[in-house]
Amino acid sequence: MLLAIDTSTGTSVAVVDRDGGILAEVGTDDTMRHAEVIGDGIRDVLDRAGVTPADLSGVAAGMGPGPFTGLRVGIAAARAFALGIGRPVVPVVSHDAVALAWYAAGGAGPLQVVTDARRRESAVTEYDGLDADGLPVRVRPPRLEPRDAVPEAAGVRLDADTVSAGSLGMVAELAHAARRLPVADDEALYLRAPDVTPSAGKRVLR
Repeated sequence: MLLAIDTSTGTSVAVVDRDGGILAEVGTDDTMRHAEVIGDGIRDVLDRAGVTPADLSGVAAGMGPGPFTGLRVGIAAARAFALGIGRPVVPVVSHDAVALAWYAAGGAGPLQVVTDARRRESAVTEYDGLDADGLPVRVRPPRLEPRDAVPEAAGVRLDADTVSAGSLGMVAELAHAARRLPVADDEALYLRAPDVTPSAGKRVLR
């Protein structure tokens, strides 16, 4: 059983189980209030699922692609919660969750997942079905494209306003069952540098 957190778009939190599926999920598409709502979201899904932190085997974290400010809130929360309960963090590409949900709902063939990366850019990832373990087949890694010039999709283009933490957690559960962890790097997919960078500082004269 996993707690799953994604803040690559809005904020989504869920508790999932390999056999039971998505046990509880809450979220908002607000892209500005990640830090304000994530704590309540974690508490709410644990209450709704009727589980305690000790029942969890890990925390799935959406690693993006996504804007720096929002994405780091979810990753930091996942790491802090996992540290607090002595369980591992399972990093997952956020677009994989979108793809899994689409294919699980009956979608077939090539899929292009597109999310807002701000600055008039979109984050884009291409997929082609599910593999033998039920995991989305990523044919091109996440990348940035101009919002008004995203290359034409080979199949279906899916513009996702939200990323389901429930689906994210199920990606992690499927990967664990197939002994294919990790399914993503432990580094966030910001795709660009943060808007704010540290100052070089002032030179001290002696």
